[in-house]
Amino acid sequence: MGLVGRRRGAAVFAAAATAVALMQIVLLVMPTGAQQSNGTSRVVPAEGYCSMYGICAHRSDGKVLNCANSTKAVKPDTLFSTRIQSLCPTITGDVCCTVDQFDTLHQQVQQAIPFLVGCPACLRNFLNLFCEMSCSPNQSLFVNVNSVKQVNNTTTVDGIDYYITSNYGEELYNSCKEVKFGTLNTRAMDFLGGGAKSYKEWLAFLGRQANPNEPGSPYLITYRPDLSDSSGVKPLNATVYSCGDPSLGCSCGDCPSSSVCTGSLLPQLQTESSCSVKMGSLKAKCLDFSLVVVYLVLLCAILLWGLLYRTRGRKSFPIQTKQPKNADDKLRSNNNGNVPENSVQVSRAASSSIIQTYMSTFFRLDSVSSCIYIIFYNWCLGIVLICSKYCRKHGIFVTRHPLLVLFASLLVPILLCIGLIHFKVETRPEKLWVSPGSQTADEKQYFDSHLAPFYRIEQLVLATSASDQSEAPTIVNDNNLKLLFQIQKKIDDLRANYSGSVVSLADICLKPLNTDCATQSVLQYFQLDPKNYEDLGIDHAKFCFQHYSSDVTCLSTFQSPVDPSTVLGGFPGSNFTEASAFVITYPVNNKVEKTGQENEKAMAWERAYINLVKEEILPMVLAQNLTLSFSSESSIKDELHRESTADAITIVISYIVMFAYISFTLGDRPSRFSSLFVSSKVLLGLSGVVLVMLSVLGSVGFFSAIGVKSTLIIMEVIPFLVLAVGVDNMCILVHAVKRQPDGLVLEERISNALVEVGPSITLASLAEVLAFSVSAINPMPATRIFSMFAAMAVLLDFLLQVTAFVALIVYDFRRAEDGRIDCVPCARLSSSAVAGDNDGHQGLHLVARYMKDVHGPILGYRAVKFIVIAVFVGFAFASIAMSTRLQPGLEQQIVLPRDSYLQGYFNDLEKYLKVGPPLYFVVKDFNYSSASENTNQICSINQCNSNSLLNEIARQSLSPETSYIAKPAASWLDDFLVWMSPEAFGCCRKFVSGNYCPPDDQPPCCEKDSGSCNPNGVCSNCTTCFLHSDLHNGRPSTTQFKEKLPWFLDALPSSDCSKGGKGAYSTSLDLSGYENGIIQASAFRTYHTPLNKQADYVNSMRAARDFSSQMSKDLQMQIFPYSVFYIFFEQYLSVWKTAIMNICVCLGTVFIVCFVVTSSLWASTIILIVLAMIVLDLMGVMAVLGIQLNAISIVNLVMSIGIAVEFCVHITHAFMTCIGDRENRARQALSTMGASVFSGITLTKLVGVIVLRFAKSEVFVVYYFQMYLALVLIGFLHGLIFLPVVLSLCGPPEKTMKPIEQSQTPPSNEQT
Repeated sequence: MGLVGRRRGAAVFAAAATAVALMQIVLLVMPTGAQQSNGTSRVVPAEGYCSMYGICAHRSDGKVLNCANSTKAVKPDTLFSTRIQSLCPTITGDVCCTVDQFDTLHQQVQQAIPFLVGCPACLRNFLNLFCEMSCSPNQSLFVNVNSVKQVNNTTTVDGIDYYITSNYGEELYNSCKEVKFGTLNTRAMDFLGGGAKSYKEWLAFLGRQANPNEPGSPYLITYRPDLSDSSGVKPLNATVYSCGDPSLGCSCGDCPSSSVCTGSLLPQLQTESSCSVKMGSLKAKCLDFSLVVVYLVLLCAILLWGLLYRTRGRKSFPIQTKQPKNADDKLRSNNNGNVPENSVQVSRAASSSIIQTYMSTFFRLDSVSSCIYIIFYNWCLGIVLICSKYCRKHGIFVTRHPLLVLFASLLVPILLCIGLIHFKVETRPEKLWVSPGSQTADEKQYFDSHLAPFYRIEQLVLATSASDQSEAPTIVNDNNLKLLFQIQKKIDDLRANYSGSVVSLADICLKPLNTDCATQSVLQYFQLDPKNYEDLGIDHAKFCFQHYSSDVTCLSTFQSPVDPSTVLGGFPGSNFTEASAFVITYPVNNKVEKTGQENEKAMAWERAYINLVKEEILPMVLAQNLTLSFSSESSIKDELHRESTADAITIVISYIVMFAYISFTLGDRPSRFSSLFVSSKVLLGLSGVVLVMLSVLGSVGFFSAIGVKSTLIIMEVIPFLVLAVGVDNMCILVHAVKRQPDGLVLEERISNALVEVGPSITLASLAEVLAFSVSAINPMPATRIFSMFAAMAVLLDFLLQVTAFVALIVYDFRRAEDGRIDCVPCARLSSSAVAGDNDGHQGLHLVARYMKDVHGPILGYRAVKFIVIAVFVGFAFASIAMSTRLQPGLEQQIVLPRDSYLQGYFNDLEKYLKVGPPLYFVVKDFNYSSASENTNQICSINQCNSNSLLNEIARQSLSPETSYIAKPAASWLDDFLVWMSPEAFGCCRKFVSGNYCPPDDQPPCCEKDSGSCNPNGVCSNCTTCFLHSDLHNGRPSTTQFKEKLPWFLDALPSSDCSKGGKGAYSTSLDLSGYENGIIQASAFRTYHTPLNKQADYVNSMRAARDFSSQMSKDLQMQIFPYSVFYIFFEQYLSVWKTAIMNICVCLGTVFIVCFVVTSSLWASTIILIVLAMIVLDLMGVMAVLGIQLNAISIVNLVMSIGIAVEFCVHITHAFMTCIGDRENRARQALSTMGASVFSGITLTKLVGVIVLRFAKSEVFVVYYFQMYLALVLIGFLHGLIFLPVVLSLCGPPEKTMKPIEQSQTPPSNEQT
């Protein structure tokens, strides 16, 4: 399913909320330009001289201002020199900075260190840039004060030129451009350089002028390139360490260009390349080309076989005289229309002759095979005779005791209906489409129980409308932002009632720092405050679009940067000011559902939220000529529930139409209108429909009694399926009775009809029952439950048809013989009113005459046969090629009602969404002990393995088109190791007592379990947690790791230390039992690329699984990917396997049943081939119509096999029981059963399917109307055109062929 929720990292953003202030780093070294002064002095560049020295004043916001002083460099004392060496190892000897200047430098540098400490080379280069500018003894050679101003009668620096070589700037930028800031799944350059793409952009960002009370430099720093004149200036060209330098090794995630990181140990994920054949300008897939070649070869073979057969036939067989059209004609011509007593013996002889001929064709008998043949022959003949004998006895018994049979047969389903008192419907998607033991279900349960369930999403999308042939205008204007503030106020003021208590958004929303909701909105650039908007205006929003990560005024109310790509939509490239949509997201806390009541409070607010949007917010938006789409977490479930009743009327109308047609087709066409009341069979048709409904209710009752919940598919599809199957049997039974001679008594007519069609009805029904039963092995609950319910319903329907409905036929025919009115059997018409109809009512119906006189003869032409074979086989081959183009998935828009408000919402997401769903890589049982290598196998900072998990994720993000990974992963482990690092001296600190000491910018400074607090916030008695000597290769010991991890997770991020883990990583790891050295669950978050199509969701899940599987194997760790949509899309990873397995199992089951019942391997094979062609053609039509392969379509494909049996079995059975050569028997089968197949099977289903075209739900139109209509038409064409042609060419041989030697055959009295 497409996911509306994206974890923006609201909690994670808080980790770097104030880290943007690190830009003050630049000013500390030498504050630069806010205001330019005309009074500037030129300092002559010379070695050993300064351009500025000492701090002379402070700005109004407290920022220091350096003195414009061209003094000579000063020699520091030993202690000061040592301090300078610790931070600036390249500065030796004299210096151009005072102790106060250095302290300011040291204090503010600590803000940048957490961003860069993971890459020592970048950090060293970055610090050197400011160390040289601030303290270098040769400062005047590359730093020139170009502007000064008077502050308190003191000349202070107001602007400087900083000269560096282009090579130095390029190498400096290259060493830092790829360094990650994992907390926000982004690069450190987005914070330290405003997303700079070159060294010039980076240095311009660092030197930009800051307004008072804003982070940045108080004066302008202008970075100058190389000079060509002889001014004496020597641009800085200090040593720059490459990020790939082994001595200062950065991780592969921070330096992918490093020689040790040039290639991933994992094979790069590649898209599947299909084989193709090119012929000139034409290019075809290898499969398509192969199918064309095979098809042409088959056509040539068939044509050659036809020519040889025709030539051989002329030489070998004399012209035959016209024979009776069928056995009944022959018998009736000799007995004046009456069937003699030995008619059954003739039928038996015909059956035995067919079996004999079949066996003689396939066996060359010797002594051993002769015995095998005789055993098999007697078994086959026994089945045929037993079936015929049982059908005759059953017909006689029912005719003599109709009331007993009727009540006895109705008793079983009525008793089963008692189970309906336990009827329940399963509506939870995860219980319908996810197998209980599925990998994703287990992973989701593990993620939810060990970490935290993914939060609930409430979302609004406001967009501008595009006029004709023009692009949508930008939505970023004053009126629209004011409208957004009005909407936000209504959302904030919304109150819902839950069990007598009042629920607001603040009660249920996600709060990363336990203070403010993590609302994702463009209004966060104004802290959701209209007054701030009035003061700052719309230009501030546009400013924040570019500086959201580096300007403190752009921070959200929950102290986190807000990425404009998450709150805007429809913008080209990165031009956010041209966005055409606002995306407002309200993350709401989610809870693991055990009883189903855990999230009721949130759901109550969501219902109130949807009503508010529909009734109040939507009119406001439309009045501004904007569009609005919206959704809540429970919207899909609510809309699906509404859809379940939306098409109830359409389904009922479909059943009524089918019932009306049944009543019409079962009745006779009398010559007098008055006789219509007697000849009609409305009551019989209605009774048949009641039996069908009773079988469905009995099936549902049975499974409800044993605790199996029903589904919406069952309630919508199974009645239609069973009615379609039941109507076939009803029509075939009634038509068979009506075909019997008039002179027979009702008892003989009923028994003869059952002998004629009973085996085919039994065969079709058993095949359907077993096909559905075997399909119940499908692990997917929806399809498994459907198959179980369908198998039971079809079985009950079959039993009721051959018992209760036959009894009803007896009563109906007796009613008609007595001249009683249909539907009012107590009333009787006069004998004269119906006297004229008895003579002709047994005449052939129009359809039967067409089948006998037109359809059959046309199919008898050899050219027509060749065309039929060529066309149908061609369609089958084309369908094979087309079926490979079937796409897995189920579009959410199709499942929902057409008038659902979610239709527009999903369209807008596809149109405007620029960020993909969050993706978590979860590591099980992470061993953090110093004896384990797990830490270096996972992390991505310096000294981590080059093929570590996080390094490989970063590599995969470089090829998002195949990996579907958009960004490097946010890593609590990297941030924790950086936080503990001695270089990050503002992060992990402790009091002398050993307790945690917060950063200086998080007052008050209070020691745990101590009453002393420093309200000023500066902790004077704190030291770093560790010295370098305390760590082993930069890694903590097991004890150190265990002690400091809770400190890290409880540390708030701030300017002094942006790596605090509170909020960002609160739910990223499970600390249960971590004291033993094992962290049970640990998650590393990244994002998928934007996923717009169902195929994107499936492919992204497959790529993530393949990557995790390979990493688990290489690292010998348990790693799995998790995203909130995986549980719904896992089915599509193996949907082809599931579909093929179900189809093959059903086809195999039908084949076995056909063979057992017909005792003809030949006929069973023909039925199997035709059914396979029907299914293939149906899949080809699905591809043409764009119908996707999913659980619903698999259910339909399984059901299509059961329904398609009806089109094949009756014609094949009639062909086998007719007498004559293949040609004549094919015509006889069409004349006897063709009309029943057309009117009783094809038209019945057709009229019911057409009504579904008017359903409100797109899923009914696509998966039921289109697929059922295609099935009916394909089945009709194959059953009444292709199958008769195949039978006439290669059906079971005719009975008149000479049998094998008499000594090897059964007694002659069983032959004709």
